[in-house]
Amino acid sequence: MYPDTVMDRIVANSLIDVHRAKAIKRRQLASNTLTVDAEMKTLLLLCCLAVAVYCGCNDNVESTLDKFRNREIDAEAAELDGDELINYVNNNQDLWRAKKQRRFTSVYGENDKAKWGLMGVNHVRLSVKGKQHLSKTKDLDIDIPENFDSRDNWPKCQSIQNIRDQSSCGSCWAFGAVEAMSDRICIASHGELQVSLSADDLLSCCRSCGFGCNGGDPLAAWRYWVKDGIVTGSNYTANSGCKPYPFPPCEHHSKKTHFDPCPHDLYPTPKCEKKCIADYTDKTYSEDKFYGASAYGVKDDVEAIQKELMTHGPLEIAFEVYEDFLNYDGGVYVHTGGKLGGGHAVKLVGWGIEDGIPYWTCANSWNTDWGEDGFFRILRGVDECGIESGVVGGVPKLNRVSARLHRHHRRHVHHSDIDN
Repeated sequence: MYPDTVMDRIVANSLIDVHRAKAIKRRQLASNTLTVDAEMKTLLLLCCLAVAVYCGCNDNVESTLDKFRNREIDAEAAELDGDELINYVNNNQDLWRAKKQRRFTSVYGENDKAKWGLMGVNHVRLSVKGKQHLSKTKDLDIDIPENFDSRDNWPKCQSIQNIRDQSSCGSCWAFGAVEAMSDRICIASHGELQVSLSADDLLSCCRSCGFGCNGGDPLAAWRYWVKDGIVTGSNYTANSGCKPYPFPPCEHHSKKTHFDPCPHDLYPTPKCEKKCIADYTDKTYSEDKFYGASAYGVKDDVEAIQKELMTHGPLEIAFEVYEDFLNYDGGVYVHTGGKLGGGHAVKLVGWGIEDGIPYWTCANSWNTDWGEDGFFRILRGVDECGIESGVVGGVPKLNRVSARLHRHHRRHVHHSDIDN
């Protein structure tokens, strides 16, 4: 019996060891499970906190924007002008600063026709026809950052940094167009093509665009780029390119006086000259043209505008200009007082948030003496003054340009070989 008893004990002990091992393994599995559960719960908590913060920020922004939606300007404030308007703006809000601009006071004085003639857009919002061909970038699935600035995103493209001067001509619609087109050519070519398209060529030769110095249509300007093309041309002072701007810059702001005052009346629209200036011998007028591959409107939606800007670069936008905007001296503009004067077109370069206030960043064509070194910011998200309802753009046709530049290069090499 003894051997059996010993054997029984051995078997029993072995079984006990097996049970102990299983128990230890179960405890280890339970511990690992608890660790994994704890990690998952921590991760889930962090995600919830992130979502809560994001939603909280969005709720705060929406709450802020709600104060500006469908607001009405006080009837008396709408009739103010001059110092009374400036004082009213500065005393009744703290988003932006107003300051008397010599450009719009002592130069034009009571000549409202000339002053408002600078606002050369009759219809700031896209037409029904314009809405039938909208940019497809609105359907892209891309992350939209809180802040975006084309000047920083495409630092190789100098044209994005530039501020032009439309002088005393209602050519804002042409300037907003050629500025954004120039930027988009550079961006699409990855910085290889640095050009400045001619505001004069578009202004004087596009019959379908409108009335030259007396105003035009932004979308028609982009369609002209596709159909007829636009040559190069700098501002008046640089006098470079095929067709530089014919009108000199003028003083737009009292804090700097390195430009002469604007004339009291608008310049007449220049004659359409389909030839380059005598000093420009690089290419002929037809050889110098850049073309667009497409022209379109952009959906009147903040995210749609942001996606298009991030994908292809600066855009042309139109909005309503009131008396108080003329006195803008920095900050995030919100219409506060003064009468409606006209429609204006500018270049959109980015967006951001300052102290919980979302804004668009735009380049104006009133020289660097005005606003924030020629740029301005305006409230984003409530279609302030129609700023989100009249956005247009297009894509450049680079293959044609590349082929032309290649032919031009070969021709110069051939002449060089002959000379040698």
